[in-house]
Amino acid sequence: MKKLVAIVGRPNVGKSTLFNRLTETRDAIVDPTSGVTRDRKSGNVFWGKREFTVLDTGGYITHSDDAFEKVIRDQVAISIEESDLILFLVDVKTGITDIDQEIAQILRRSGKPVILVANKVDSALIEPEASVFYSLGVGEEVMSISANNGYGTGDFLDEIVKRLPEEENEDIDAELPKLAVIGQPNVGKSSFINCLLDQERNIVTEIAGTTRDAVHTRYQAFGFDFILIDTAGLRKKAKITDQLEFYSTVRTLRAIEEADVCLLLIDATKGFNKQDMQIFYDAAEKNKGIVVLINKWDLIEKETGTTEALLKEIRERIAPFTDVPILFTSNITKQRILKALEVALQVYENRKRRIPTSKLNDVMQDIVAAYPPPALKGKFVKIKYMRQLPTHSPAFAFYCNLPQYVKDPYKRFLENKIREHFNFEGVPIRIYFRSK
Repeated sequence: MKKLVAIVGRPNVGKSTLFNRLTETRDAIVDPTSGVTRDRKSGNVFWGKREFTVLDTGGYITHSDDAFEKVIRDQVAISIEESDLILFLVDVKTGITDIDQEIAQILRRSGKPVILVANKVDSALIEPEASVFYSLGVGEEVMSISANNGYGTGDFLDEIVKRLPEEENEDIDAELPKLAVIGQPNVGKSSFINCLLDQERNIVTEIAGTTRDAVHTRYQAFGFDFILIDTAGLRKKAKITDQLEFYSTVRTLRAIEEADVCLLLIDATKGFNKQDMQIFYDAAEKNKGIVVLINKWDLIEKETGTTEALLKEIRERIAPFTDVPILFTSNITKQRILKALEVALQVYENRKRRIPTSKLNDVMQDIVAAYPPPALKGKFVKIKYMRQLPTHSPAFAFYCNLPQYVKDPYKRFLENKIREHFNFEGVPIRIYFRSK
């Protein structure tokens, strides 16, 4: 599993700007107003031969009764607890503040490795001013950067990679498929696992959010052999009001990161709602295999067309990624429980599927010849050949003369054609165009 790096610091020191710089995205809101970031956001960072996950936290504010500020303090504390490395961001233009000193004290007590980062150092002329932060007594040195213009970020990333713990040795279960059971609180995730194990292995209760941690169980029965991950329920961010809830959310996201395939449980009595859709896309964006399980199906009064109507609704809401298996299950009657495992393991195999370059070109060349990319500004895109990339999840590169002119609708067209000819059910597919 990728290492976790948390960015902490008081409000308005540039944490979200640094997050966007490291992840090469614009996912975190950047605003001069203090305290804009109130939810933790995670993203992947690639540097050299290492990959890690970075957490953007809300600004750390002390001695305040404001509800949002308390949540922010809790998020910072949990991010410190969960992270493998902490980036303590300070503002060279403001200097040391009382809040900086309090955060430094917390970090010293944590015992976690820390890199002290002086932000807003826009040039080498300002760099000497960062030496004042040595008095905080945190970290081995002060790294001077500008998250805004990129000054010093190359050396900074080198230092992060250097300070990250080495990857653990592969354990004996490393090659086993990992299936994560995810979903909102109280949809029956732990009951689903107990149903499989035929024992009260995990705590089951009617109280939403009982499971606070991710529980790993090796499952060996009925010819199956895999690791089953039970996760805490994901709540809406607005409802994360205490440390345990945020802890559950962070651990659930890490479990998704670790899994090969996610079984997303939906409460049939509540339907497929906005939060279910967000969890679905959390897994899809991380390129995990997905199987949707409509749980508690025994509680639904069926009429003609009930099943078809719900299937249609779900596929419309998860579009354009609709090639996903959807099963109707019940923990009480054990309806389709083992079938869910069979389908999940088939999705696991689909995720590992490799298409030989010659076979891929035999199929796709005729398709792109008959339906080439639309011309743009009088320019015609000519696709020369294509191949599957050596990645953990399916990704395909199409080599052409003008890759910048190929738009998303055509990429979706190619994805659909690949799915028509090769079985990638339940697995996100990435399409790239590269110059040749």
